This record gives sequence, C-alpha cells and structure tokens, in this order.
Amino acid sequence: MSQKFRVTITRKAGLSDPEGSTTHKALTDLGYDEVTAVSFGRIITLTIDADDPAEARDRLDAMCTKLLANPVMERYEIEALT
Repeated sequence: MSQKFRVTITRKAGLSDPEGSTTHKALTDLGYDEVTAVSFGRIITLTIDADDPAEARDRLDAMCTKLLANPVMERYEIEALT
C-alpha cells in the first residue's frame, strides 16, 4: 500500500534567512511596503510503499533527519496526504 506525505521544511526561529531578507528588500523597493517579512522554505512530496502508515511516517522521519532537512538549522513538519 502506498502512502503519500508532504514534508515542509523551514528555518528554525532566530536564524537568518538570506533569501527572505533579499526578497523582502526587493519587494519594498518595488513599493510593496505592506510586506513586513518574507521567509523561504521547501516542500517535498513523497510516496512511500508501506503496509503500516505509522511505519511509513517513522521511516520518513528518519529520512528527514538524515538527508532531507538540516536539523541544526531547519525544522520540518510531516503531513499525511490522502
């Protein structure tokens, strides 16, 4: 049975986000003064073959800590998709 997941990866609070800062400055330079903050992240969608959805989620958690996210600088959220 296949289980589909979405992983959202963002920077941990308090760490600089150079892409967000640069984009924020560019938007305000273009006159979009209502934008008060910009932050960047990544979304990864994976389909995992597993009989047990909990086991699939555990395997995905291991994938995130070993490869998909940098646990020192990033946080991630796993969401099961239907």
